[in-house]
Amino acid sequence: MNHTQEEAQRQAKPLAPKVKELVERTKSIILATVDAEGTPNSSYAPFVQVENTFYILVSFMAKHTKNLADGRKTSMMFIEDESATKQIYARERLTIEASTSQVERDSETWNTVVGQLKETHGKVVDVISEMKDFILIGLHPVKGAYVNGFGSAYFVDENLEIMEHRNDQNHQAK
Repeated sequence: MNHTQEEAQRQAKPLAPKVKELVERTKSIILATVDAEGTPNSSYAPFVQVENTFYILVSFMAKHTKNLADGRKTSMMFIEDESATKQIYARERLTIEASTSQVERDSETWNTVVGQLKETHGKVVDVISEMKDFILIGLHPVKGAYVNGFGSAYFVDENLEIMEHRNDQNHQAK
């Protein structure tokens, strides 16, 4: 390892985690799902968070909606905007494994969450929430990982609380 690599490694100290702040700055989540054959699909959806559940209003015209409605494996990602990052390889991000549930149309939860979606994302929610192919899905965190820089990775629990630092060693050079 040369002197420059050693110095960079010494400076790669874990940064204080700011998981909830990242979620608050994000308007949509990146979704990863799999279909019945195990074929992966990625997409995104605007969301609102109510307590510890993330809600998305999605159309059955999208591949990911059937995967979500069928309760297939799901992962969601919150990630720092590229234009705001100082280092593209070290973008702040939170990846969470989640279970899913479909919210019954016109239930109390449906009405509350759709109201919050409208407040957060605008009047378009009035239009799409009336379309019969749109359903409301709840994403319930199970566990995940939060990264906010080189050597600064953490495991998170279902409440998005830091459990522990992910690695006790810095990256090793060849």
